[in-house]
Amino acid sequence: MRHLVLALSFLLGMVFTALSQDTGQDTLLNFDDVVFTDGQDTSTEAGEDTLLEVPEDLEFTDGQDTAAVAAVDIPATTTDTPQSLWGIFVAGFLGGFLAILMPCIYPMIPLTVSFFTKRAETRDKGIQGALLYGLSIIVIYVALGLLVTVIFGASALNELATNGIFNLFIFAVLLVFGISFLGAFEITLPSSFVNTVDSKSDTNGLIGIFFMAATLAVVSFSCTGPIIGSVIVLVNQTGNYLGPVIGMFGFSLALALVFTVFAVFPNWLTSLPKSGGWLNSVKVVLGFLEIALALKFLSTADLVYHWRILDREVFLVLWIVISALVGFYLLGKIKLSHDSDLPYISLTRLFLAGGFFAFALYMVPGLWGAPLKVISGLIPPMHTQDFRVATFDQRPVAAGAGTATGMPAVKKYADIPLHVPNDIDGFLDYDEALKYAKQVNKPLFLDFTGHGCVNCREMENNVWVDPPIDNLLRNEYIVVSLYTDERHKLPEAEQFYSPVLERQVNTVGKKFMHLQASRFNSISQPYYVLYSPDEELLVSPPIGAEFNKQKFLAYLEQGLKTFNEKQAQ
Repeated sequence: MRHLVLALSFLLGMVFTALSQDTGQDTLLNFDDVVFTDGQDTSTEAGEDTLLEVPEDLEFTDGQDTAAVAAVDIPATTTDTPQSLWGIFVAGFLGGFLAILMPCIYPMIPLTVSFFTKRAETRDKGIQGALLYGLSIIVIYVALGLLVTVIFGASALNELATNGIFNLFIFAVLLVFGISFLGAFEITLPSSFVNTVDSKSDTNGLIGIFFMAATLAVVSFSCTGPIIGSVIVLVNQTGNYLGPVIGMFGFSLALALVFTVFAVFPNWLTSLPKSGGWLNSVKVVLGFLEIALALKFLSTADLVYHWRILDREVFLVLWIVISALVGFYLLGKIKLSHDSDLPYISLTRLFLAGGFFAFALYMVPGLWGAPLKVISGLIPPMHTQDFRVATFDQRPVAAGAGTATGMPAVKKYADIPLHVPNDIDGFLDYDEALKYAKQVNKPLFLDFTGHGCVNCREMENNVWVDPPIDNLLRNEYIVVSLYTDERHKLPEAEQFYSPVLERQVNTVGKKFMHLQASRFNSISQPYYVLYSPDEELLVSPPIGAEFNKQKFLAYLEQGLKTFNEKQAQ
């Protein structure tokens, strides 16, 4: 989610900066027919990591708190924390501002303002109508987010995020949306439906204003659909129950603010750049970004099914090409059939093109195994890389790591293949890890993870690799990575019915999901549990994604301290 917010922030800043530079291109609409009135009657958003001394009163809280599980109920994914909901809101809000700059919406701003200025009898009534219009936009889009939550349910949102078939479907949808933005075809709703909704907007009063807002949503679907779809899909990756509602609230609030503010202060319209060919440029750039985002979901399906068709270097090659294409497009070296003539290259386009070329060059070392921490949560994990230059691997090699006696030479599920992150010599099955932990008398670090878990990859690539943390995981804990979305079939003798999940446990992933749900009342990932060989919690509660390295290190040290105190008793 942090990557989504950063990406949208960059693109939003890029477009707003470009507004004043590209207004000299062909004009699609001007404001000459807008009647400006005074409101009266008218007739017409540290430092170096060191080992911490854990305070006695330090309290650990779950990064993604979970609700308790009833005896036979499917557990809720997570309780929506203020931090995660705030990130979802910001992502939706930025998405709404991007939607404003689409050719289907931007030219409608002066038309809508003209509607309110001509029909308002007094300034107060004009403001009231504008506020009701903005509120109607919010109600319509929030209802859409609520519908997504009701249809899929709390637990399904988390499971869909790592479901291979669902990710393939989303890949296809985003790919179609991206190609549409590039101008291959137009995605529209049936004209009969559009006309029906539009006819209701002529009604006087609140109902007419509501249907006018509904008309905006329907008519602009070809432009807003891909953005809304991207926001909802990426929100679902977090597994938050209220995520779709909060995301759509942020999206609709951005739209409502723009239309309402200009309806209340119509004279401000004169400061807006005229709509023209630059709007199509925004749409094309978003089309490229949609295609790049689609590859992320294809990668998730590829990891779940172990196809190995989109390994890390293949994925990076595609992203490098897409980034370079955007750069060439902004420089005018690529012109699509529906683009306007570009008489000159503005400084803004030049700098933006340079930014995309710089991003492409940044990814190039990743082809040989460079960590690329900025995008590590979005690209396939390092174990899919076919070739790595040793000098890029900067993780410390712990003395004696992986040489402990009794460590199995071949671990269960390693042939699927599954992997413990960062080449840590750990386990992939809970029972096998527990047996070894009892043998060597070390605490367990349970890593409930998933192939499609973005936050899992970000934790592994940016937090786990911190030297003090890496040392503890390699030498003081028995690490066991439990993939809850692994589809490998269990032998018939190991299958069973889970009353917690209310389904048959017939895959490796469901086996570990049942373990997490039945013992820890959670099915969110990542989920980190510090467990003793006697199967007791060393630190309560377990935690989810914690990107603060010092806090995560303190969590590990507290677990080790508790374990040593128990051994001394």
